[in-house]
Amino acid sequence: GVTSVQPGDHVIPLYIPQCNECKFCKSPKRIIGVDINPDKFELGKKFGLTEGVNPKDYNKPIQEVLVEMTDGGLDYTFECIGNVACMRAALESCHKGWGVSTIIGVAAAGQEISTRPFQLVTGRVWKGTAFGGWKSRESVPKLVDSYMNKKLLVDEFVSHNLNLDQINEAFDLMHAGKSVRTVVKL
Repeated sequence: GVTSVQPGDHVIPLYIPQCNECKFCKSPKRIIGVDINPDKFELGKKFGLTEGVNPKDYNKPIQEVLVEMTDGGLDYTFECIGNVACMRAALESCHKGWGVSTIIGVAAAGQEISTRPFQLVTGRVWKGTAFGGWKSRESVPKLVDSYMNKKLLVDEFVSHNLNLDQINEAFDLMHAGKSVRTVVKL
């Protein structure tokens, strides 16, 4: 998972800004964000992003682009939105022999992931995580403490504060890709 990332590793969170917050994503040499909404790249830079790539800018699969950009593939990838096609792309963006792809996003009910066995027998690792590996009972107090001491950024993810009577606007912002997280007040 995220705790095995070391300084100098090439990291790619797919899609931003759901990732990029932990200390492990803040120390690698290169953090490449992938998103179809280029407006997210500027926000991603607040959380350690070093460069952004939009799959729509290329006429080939994003995994091919990333393998070329990184001279063989990434050390770590993180799929954060729950899209099964992105999960596969994240795995195939990993370097053969040691690349690790971690699935963070939750796919819709009934969705299945697939890949060619060759992707795994060449040494790539595909795994998932819930809550970044944190254990709820023992970890929540640590997370709250980190937040209260400004070590864990949370408020920065809130892009809009709306009243309950504006809930349709909140959904419109989300569907248009113009919000990160919206707080709806009662």
